Amino acid sequence: MNYEYLIIGGSAGGIGAIEAIREIDKVGSLAVIAEELTPQYSKPMISEYLSEGAKAFNHIMYRPKKFWKENSVEILSGKKAISMEPKEKNVTLEDNTKIGFKKLLIVTGGQPIIPKMEGSSRKGVYTFTSLNDARLILDDLSNSDRIIVIGGGLIGVSLAEALMKLNKQVTIIELKEKILNLILDPTGSDLVTDVVQQSGVKIVTGHSAVAITGRKDSENRVGGIVLDNGLILDCDIVVFAIGVKPRTEILDPNRIKINHGVIVDRHMATSIPDIYACGDVAEAFDFLLKDSRPLPLWPLAYIGGRVAGSNMAGKKIEYPGGTQMSALNYFGLPVISAGIINPHQDDAYEIISELNKEHRVYKKIVIRDNIIHGFILIGKIGNAGILFDLLKRKINIENMKETILSNDFGLIHLTPTVRQEMLRRK
Repeated sequence: MNYEYLIIGGSAGGIGAIEAIREIDKVGSLAVIAEELTPQYSKPMISEYLSEGAKAFNHIMYRPKKFWKENSVEILSGKKAISMEPKEKNVTLEDNTKIGFKKLLIVTGGQPIIPKMEGSSRKGVYTFTSLNDARLILDDLSNSDRIIVIGGGLIGVSLAEALMKLNKQVTIIELKEKILNLILDPTGSDLVTDVVQQSGVKIVTGHSAVAITGRKDSENRVGGIVLDNGLILDCDIVVFAIGVKPRTEILDPNRIKINHGVIVDRHMATSIPDIYACGDVAEAFDFLLKDSRPLPLWPLAYIGGRVAGSNMAGKKIEYPGGTQMSALNYFGLPVISAGIINPHQDDAYEIISELNKEHRVYKKIVIRDNIIHGFILIGKIGNAGILFDLLKRKINIENMKETILSNDFGLIHLTPTVRQEMLRRK
């Protein structure tokens, strides 16, 4: 089998590429290799499937089932790519089938990080990055009440909320001193921690799990975890929610440039002609840091896919770049953070902030040379869009500092010159 366009991965980046390709090339043969039987779902929403079950299935679908047929895509679902030969221009599947291509997009995503520890192979140990993970955990919850989530980041907190909705006893174990430490500062983390704990979730920070023990009546089944301080916590299920790393195992680093992820240029092209990459597997341009790095964010994967697809089909466009941005609403508390939110003390950053613990509101803006470099909004997030626009467009906010934290801050508060510039660039 040979195709004009071949995509490994059917999630956000793959979908973005398909849509871009079909806007330019309506007839070129196109195939997608997808390990999952139904790959076109929103991965950030799998916690909804866990808490609501099958009734949430249609809600988390990123594109309908007819998407493949409508775009003349041959979807090779339930198939796993195990290697790629750039010179021969083919991909080998697990059953040794070879799939040829003229243009290839690698969107293999990220794989969950699982630290090596005694007992990690016991029944009742899971990860939480796919719909299948959610299904496996859901099937195991009928006889399990005590769940330990290892990792207090976005994945761990979303999982904890879903489990609390199912009336489970949940404990989060976080190695760092604060949960959500990659997207919040200590003040923001403390505010969220209070809300999470008030919901009934137990949080243990500053410690890590070193072993998973078995049950007394069934050694092969999870019975608890041992922390680095010797404390033993009983549980029925352990879920690793530490994060993901670029999934590059099908690639030969001697043939294609790889750092932490696959290195791509502003066209999402790799070091090998006709081969592209985007999403969690790639290191793409961060417009704030002016460098490339892994940014495992769903919206950026889709944008990167559209850029890759356009270039694969012959329309040269550049990736505009992305930066860290996270939006969540767990336990009834909306949170948005973007850019640099924990600058080094010796750097020339200015901080504007406002905290109202009683109303669970926190706002923080990180500024350098009168340009926004990052912000945190908790509780009141209505200004997130305009703040991110100011950050991305590098607008001078010297004359806005007194009003920028107000709830009604908007275009009307910008100087006429800045307002015209922002409207002109839209």
